[in-house]
Amino acid sequence: MSTSTNASANTFASHYPVTGEVIANYPIADRETVFSAVAAARSASSAWQDLGFKGRRKVLLKWSNLLISQLDEIAELVSRETGKPVSDAKLEASLAVGHLGWAARHAEDAMRTSHRSPGALMANMSATVERSPVGVVGVIGPWNYPIFTPMGSISYALAAGNTVVFKPSEYTPGVGAILAKTFAEVAPFADIFTCVTGLGATGKDLCESGVDKLAFTGSTRTAKLVAAACAANMTPVVLECGGKDPVIVAEDADIKRAADATIWSSMSNAGQTCIGAERVYVHEKVADKFIEEAIKVAKSIHPGAPGVGNYGPATMPSQINVIQGHIDDAIAKGAKVALGGSDSVKAPFVEPVILLDVPENSTAMLEETFGPTIAINRVKSMAEAIALSNASRYGLGSSIWSKRQGKKIARQLHCGMVAINSTISFAAIASVPFGGVKDSGYGRIHGPEGILEFTYPRTVVRARFQLPIAFTSFKRTKGNDKLIVTLTRLLNGRLG
Repeated sequence: MSTSTNASANTFASHYPVTGEVIANYPIADRETVFSAVAAARSASSAWQDLGFKGRRKVLLKWSNLLISQLDEIAELVSRETGKPVSDAKLEASLAVGHLGWAARHAEDAMRTSHRSPGALMANMSATVERSPVGVVGVIGPWNYPIFTPMGSISYALAAGNTVVFKPSEYTPGVGAILAKTFAEVAPFADIFTCVTGLGATGKDLCESGVDKLAFTGSTRTAKLVAAACAANMTPVVLECGGKDPVIVAEDADIKRAADATIWSSMSNAGQTCIGAERVYVHEKVADKFIEEAIKVAKSIHPGAPGVGNYGPATMPSQINVIQGHIDDAIAKGAKVALGGSDSVKAPFVEPVILLDVPENSTAMLEETFGPTIAINRVKSMAEAIALSNASRYGLGSSIWSKRQGKKIARQLHCGMVAINSTISFAAIASVPFGGVKDSGYGRIHGPEGILEFTYPRTVVRARFQLPIAFTSFKRTKGNDKLIVTLTRLLNGRLG
């Protein structure tokens, strides 16, 4: 089963990943179509900005209410295209709508003009920093969370006053189509938010279309190609890439809660969560208990079709080979199997897999697995756990389980987000930024930072009155120069 061009050379099919049956056919937007969509969005940009914060908030909240009224329908579509349980799809859609409402209500505060001190030498000046929308934002979305993740860019970009052209994953084009359809029902005019469907070439065309900023979510390998394509036009990018998120379990942790949350984090959505747990570093004093609880939880769940399994299939068929390879490599290098194993891979499903004492040089510890597997390693101290967590080339999210050491450990982790005594909770809080460091990408969505990400600062300095000394003039004297140096030495940044 694969994404294919079944109907004609100009269309492609989306599939139900459980059986491979065709759900629907969608057009492949060619280069001309993509460029035309961006041009139309640019033409609509001024009118969208002219609505002001209150006008845009009204439109976006109407869209939010419409999405809420159709939440069941949207969740069914998400479930159909990804294979995830309808319950998980409803949670995803609900969180996405929550972010839309937050962005609509908080854009004005986030973009409020900032008044800055001009300093003693420039005391006659008024200094302000304004925030302006960049113009047209391109968004390339993923298939694992096809509504939640792209809406983290779409909502915040629209609220900031930008128009948006969205290219959904070829595995979940229907979600993109329904987002565009529902927005059109509340939009005051056309081309504020549009969707172009297609394969990889369509995404490449969007990168090269001259959008003013592009937000991409996907693998680090593809993100580098996206960044390179955008660089040709000096198009700035927001990149949210993969993760190899660690879980640190201290000896003072609530072990049952930690194990339950870790197994959910690693195996919900079939493990296809960039911020999901992939490796655990547990203090040796509580390791046996943690492993026992983790196995107990994992044994109680199983994959299956929506309505049957606790989680679904691998949405992207090629990921099955990656998961199989990681399991086999870990075992070959000496990892112990606590649950499941190589034969747990039964395409399109993968049964829960728990590996112990996994060598740090195995692909299961180095690369994103994106499957319902978890590696659990014992450590002698939290210092060792922190060092091993930071050794990864990724730096997206992490979880810490400790009653007293959580904040101390969190400050030492090289990652964009940390959950203490919880798991991936930061994704559900609209007021905090979401994003990573290192190979996990750069830029932020969500929160005030997510709104400002789709703006640029404009400095405005105005002379309130003229000084008797002309600093910026060919008439400046040696006495003026001496005064400037004297004041600079005296003040040294004070009163600035």
